[in-house]
Amino acid sequence: MGKLGDRVRAFSMNRWLVFVAAMWVQSMAGTTYMFGAISPVLKDRLGYDQRQLAALGVAKNVGGCLGLLAGALSASRPAWLLLLVGAAQNFLGYGGLWLVAAGHAPPLPLWLMCVVIFVGTNGQTYFITASLVTTIQNFPKSRGPTVGILKGFMGLTSAILTQAFAVMHAPDHATLIFMIAVGPSLVAIGLMFVIRPVGGHRQIRPSDKNSFMFIYTVCLLIASYLVGVMLIQDFLEPSYDVVVFLTVILFVLLISPIAIPVVLSFTAEKAEHTIEEALLSEPFAGEASTSQEKEDQPEVFLSEVEEEKPKDTDTLPPSERRKRIAELQAQLVQAAARGGVRIKRRPHRGDNFTLMQAFLKADFWIIWISLLLGSGSGLTVIDNLGQMSQASGFKNAHIFVSLMSIWNFLGRVGGGYFSEIIVRERTYPRHIALTFAQIVMAAGHFLFAMAWPGTMYIASLLVGLAYGAHWAIVPAAVSELFGVKHFGAMYNFLILANPAGSFIFSGLIVSNIYDYEAEKQAHQHQMSALLSPRLLRTMSFLADGPLKCEGPSCFFVSSLIMSVFCVIGAGLSLLVVHRTKRVYARLYSSVRT
Repeated sequence: MGKLGDRVRAFSMNRWLVFVAAMWVQSMAGTTYMFGAISPVLKDRLGYDQRQLAALGVAKNVGGCLGLLAGALSASRPAWLLLLVGAAQNFLGYGGLWLVAAGHAPPLPLWLMCVVIFVGTNGQTYFITASLVTTIQNFPKSRGPTVGILKGFMGLTSAILTQAFAVMHAPDHATLIFMIAVGPSLVAIGLMFVIRPVGGHRQIRPSDKNSFMFIYTVCLLIASYLVGVMLIQDFLEPSYDVVVFLTVILFVLLISPIAIPVVLSFTAEKAEHTIEEALLSEPFAGEASTSQEKEDQPEVFLSEVEEEKPKDTDTLPPSERRKRIAELQAQLVQAAARGGVRIKRRPHRGDNFTLMQAFLKADFWIIWISLLLGSGSGLTVIDNLGQMSQASGFKNAHIFVSLMSIWNFLGRVGGGYFSEIIVRERTYPRHIALTFAQIVMAAGHFLFAMAWPGTMYIASLLVGLAYGAHWAIVPAAVSELFGVKHFGAMYNFLILANPAGSFIFSGLIVSNIYDYEAEKQAHQHQMSALLSPRLLRTMSFLADGPLKCEGPSCFFVSSLIMSVFCVIGAGLSLLVVHRTKRVYARLYSSVRT
């Protein structure tokens, strides 16, 4: 019994258990991407026009991205408290939205509805912050893969909840809003005591690479399976029993990563296989100043080590080079403690910046603007998928919302994986991958504008993959250039690019052009002698009902505008590549050798 008890304790403290639990929480943290599925219901039940719906979407995006409070709390409060606060906000916000949409509560003014959806969506910032910060603490040397996988599972929320809604077989589509209120809250509460720091830097093992490959395999299986399920349900209309069976298989795949901590904890693995955390002086991606063991010592930034080391150090063998750098850092720490050397207060790229210090760097703002143009235009497509599919003649928008969720998922996982190869094997800036993603997104917007037969599927694929890649590449790049010590605050500022971009593209451009085209169509039909006023009212072309636009003209101009801005974003990303080539060569040169 004693040996079994030790295994159980090892399982409860295994960092892979925490990572898998964080994956499950993240799979419920993408409620912001459900707006494309619930917006037609809200528009119909509340009688909103496209401008009012866009205002609701902007409030939702601001709530999903305004995580500064969550970032501040993560530095002083345990993860379980963040998850509890997030669950409460999610339930109250989306629960209130469901009461109004289902007719159980009287309609509220638009500004109050914006507050309600803001509160609900803001809950996901607590889920995301708790998951990312804890995982980075437990996997300090695998930030790229872990961030990409976690952000990828966040993109699965739409597909998972939509599939669960199909099993419920509810006649009222407002029930989907109720699922959003209840599902993520229950998952967060159920796992809030599992997600916590467990000394992950002391649990690095040779089996980690195989564990990551297993999770990547599961990710690909889930994505492939969901694509097949969505296509089957869209074109073949299977029976209810088949839908239930398909959903059970989906949840089995989602649960399967738990095999990793089970195998690691309950199989014999010799103690000598454990690899301790590498020396703090190892110069990659700001890790030199992230260990908690150094918090009470004078801080020596990586730049001071680089400037003080002899020129021939980089030509030495890797083991000798690490030894020399470790000795030099120890000397600098001792000298700083005696006052014999003054450590610079202004960090260099690759060191740990505070958020205010990052604000003073041009690179930080170039990255933020590039993210605004790329992710903002991608989020605009996600929010308007219901109207875009209806304008293209599709009656059911759920298939595109679900497929976009899958492409978003693959983009995040793939963006983290391939950008990690670029920086570790080529020592080239991670933003070269973002440049490619933004060009792909520009092509997707162009296809949406052209509205050729079948382009809805191809364009949603391109935009979904590229949008997802943004959220795997940019956080990892910022942690490399500006350190991980204040990553929580920086990440929660970065995601403000999402609502800012959504406001510009959706609130100012797309909605106004859509309503203009809808009003023009209504006027044309009213002037036509072929249609009676009764038929016009039935088709919702009259101004006293919600205006609807049909045909390629609804999103033609706005999609072309977003395509152009994505090309500009790609140019800004190339500028970041040019400005940071030397930084990445310094950060990852020892890894390549």
